[in-house]
Amino acid sequence: MTVTEGDLLWQPSDEMKRNSNLQAYMDWLAHEKGLHFDDYGPLWQWSVTHIEDFWESLWQYFGIQAHQPYTRVLAQRTMPGATWFEGATLNYAEHVLRNGIGREDEPALLFASETNQSVETRCSASLRETTWRELREQVRAIASALRKMGVSKGDRVAAYIPNMPQAVVAMLACASIGAVWSSCSPDIGVGSVLDRFKQIEPKVLFAVDGYIYNGKTFDRREVVSELVSELKSLEHLVNVPYLLPPEDQIQPHEVSSFLWPNLITNHQSPITNNFFTPVPFDHPLWVLYSSGTTGLPKPIVQSQGGILMEHLKAIAFHCDLKPGDRFFWFTTTGWMMWNFLVGGLLQGCTLVLFDGSPGREDMRVLWQLAQEARINLFGVSAAYIGACMKAGEGTFEPAKEFDLSALRSIGSTGSPLALDGFAWVYEKVKPDVWLNPLSGGTDVCTAFVGGNPLWPLHAGEMQCRYLGAAVQAFDERGEPLHNAVGEFVITQPMPSMPIYFWNDAGMQRYRESYFEMYPGVWRHGDWVKITPHDGVIIYGRSDSTLNKQGVRMGTSEYYRVVESMPEVLDSLVIDLEMLGRESYLSLFVVLREGCALTDALEAQIKQKVRAELSPRLVPDEIFVIGEVPRTLNGKKMEVPIKKILLGQPVEKAINIGSMVNPQALAFFVEFVKKRF
Repeated sequence: MTVTEGDLLWQPSDEMKRNSNLQAYMDWLAHEKGLHFDDYGPLWQWSVTHIEDFWESLWQYFGIQAHQPYTRVLAQRTMPGATWFEGATLNYAEHVLRNGIGREDEPALLFASETNQSVETRCSASLRETTWRELREQVRAIASALRKMGVSKGDRVAAYIPNMPQAVVAMLACASIGAVWSSCSPDIGVGSVLDRFKQIEPKVLFAVDGYIYNGKTFDRREVVSELVSELKSLEHLVNVPYLLPPEDQIQPHEVSSFLWPNLITNHQSPITNNFFTPVPFDHPLWVLYSSGTTGLPKPIVQSQGGILMEHLKAIAFHCDLKPGDRFFWFTTTGWMMWNFLVGGLLQGCTLVLFDGSPGREDMRVLWQLAQEARINLFGVSAAYIGACMKAGEGTFEPAKEFDLSALRSIGSTGSPLALDGFAWVYEKVKPDVWLNPLSGGTDVCTAFVGGNPLWPLHAGEMQCRYLGAAVQAFDERGEPLHNAVGEFVITQPMPSMPIYFWNDAGMQRYRESYFEMYPGVWRHGDWVKITPHDGVIIYGRSDSTLNKQGVRMGTSEYYRVVESMPEVLDSLVIDLEMLGRESYLSLFVVLREGCALTDALEAQIKQKVRAELSPRLVPDEIFVIGEVPRTLNGKKMEVPIKKILLGQPVEKAINIGSMVNPQALAFFVEFVKKRF
C-alpha cells in the first residue's frame, strides 16, 4: 500500500459521529447555551476566541466538584501568569475515584509485565486486575500512611518505579492530600534521577528493588541506596517489592523505611470516610521534567485543576473514550504519557498497564496484550510502529495473528509518524481502525493537536487542533502561515500550562523556555504546517531537545555524561528526528590529543550513556570532529547544525558572522554529502 501526503485514509461512520462524546458536547451547548455548531471547525474557533466561555462550559459539562466556587474563570489572558478559576477548591483524586461509585467490582486497572511472567505466558494467565473498590481502598491506605509520615499539602513525594498499579495508587494518594508527585522510571541512571529529584527536595521516596526488561533482570537496590544517601531532604523510603521478597529489601540507616504491603494492610479504614483534601485550582499536582540546552532539567509544575480540566477534555473529546473503555499506552513513569494515561481514570476508563520490553516475541507482545485485555485505544510511539513494520522482514501482520475486534483506535506520538507508518496500520493492522496520531509535550502534559471523531483522517496528518488550543504556524516575524511550514506556537493560555518551574525566581527560566522568540506567545519548538482542510503536520523539533522513543532530554545532560570521560574534550549531539526519516541520534566528539575512537572507546561511551541517562538515548553512531561549532559567546550551535544535517543550505542555516570558529562547519557540510 502506497500513500502520499494528504491521501484520505479513514472516515468516521455516521454512527460513530452520532455517538461520539464530542457530538454529545455540541448537543449540550445547543440545548444549555443556545450555541449551535454544525461542524468541528466553528466549534474550535469559538473555543480559542471565547476561551473563558469555553472552559467554563467544560466545568459545567463535566460536573466539576468544587468545595468552594470560583469567582471568575480567567483574570487576564496573559502568558505566562494566567490565573484560572480563582477561588475554587477541588481535588484531582476525588474526581478520579468518583467514577468507581456503582462500579466497585469492575476493573480500574489491568496490569501485565515481564516481571510477573506475562510475556512468557503471552499475557493470558497473568493480567492482574485492580477493581475500583480496591483502587479506592489502596489510595486511602497510602494516603493515611503518608499523613502519618508527616506528609502534608505541598510536600513532595518522589517515585523510582515502573508503570505498575502501585505507581497509580501512590500518585493518587499524593493528590488526595495535596502532596506533589514526581516520578522517574527505574531504567534511568542515578545521575539523571538526582538531577531531577534534588531540585524538588522530596520527603518520601517510593522505589522498587529492580525490574525485568527484554528477559534480563536489573537489580536497582544499589541505585536506590545511592538515591537515599544523596537526597538530603528525604525522611522516608517505601520499598515496593517487585523482584525480591520483603526480607530482601534495603533498610538504609539514613531514613526510616517501610514495606508497601504493610502500609496497605496497616492503614485500612472504613470505606465511607472522605479523605480528600480540598486545594486551590492552581495547587501543584506533580512535577514533570523537560530539558533545555543548558542547565539542569526543567522541573515543570502543573496544577490539580488545570490537569483535571485538560485531561477530561482531551480524553473525552479527542480520544472519544467512555466509562469502561480499555485504555492503553506504552509508556514509562518518566514520560508525560504515563500521566496522560492515568488521566483516563477521570473518564472512568479501565487502564491497561504494561512494564517490559515491547520488542519481545518479535514485536508481538503488545499486540497479544491488545487481544487479551480487549484494548479499545492502543497507544504507542511512532518508533514502535516503525519497528513493527521491520519485524519479520515486513511479514508481520497483526491483523492475521491476533483478535483485534475490540480495537477502535490506535494512538501514536513521541515523534512524527511517517507516511509508510500510516499505510502499514491500515494495511496490516485493521482497515477500519481510527488512527489517532497526536502531538503535544511534557510542558502541558497533553496534546495540542490530534484526533477528531467527527473528521476524516488524511495521510501524514493529525486531524485537528484540539479545542481550547490556539495553535498557529508563525514565520520569523510572528506572522501566521497557512499551508506552509513555520514555528509551532500557541497564542492563548491553557489551564494545563505550567504554573511555574520549581525554584525559578521571577519565572525567568520559564519565560526563556517559551516566550523569548515571540513575547506573549508560546513557542513550542516544533516545525508545523496547518493544511488546507485544517489538518496538522509536525515535521520535527525546531530546537535542540533530544526526543527518542519517548525519552525527552536536554543536551546539557548529555554533555555532562559524555564529557566526564577523560578521553572526550568536547561533544555535540544532534537528534535528526524528522517526518519520513527514522530517528537518528548522532554524537560528534572532540578527543584529547593521542586518543582515537576505537571500538572499545565507542562501547564505553555508549555504555556510559546507557547507564547514566537511558538505553533509549544511546547514539546510533559516533563521529570524531576537530572542534564543535560555537557562537561568539561560546554556545554550541546545535540548532543550526541540525538544520544543515537536515538539508538546509549553510547560508540559510547559519549567520557565519555570529561564529567564533566558522571553519568547524566544513566537516558537517561534507558529512551531509556523504551520509545523506
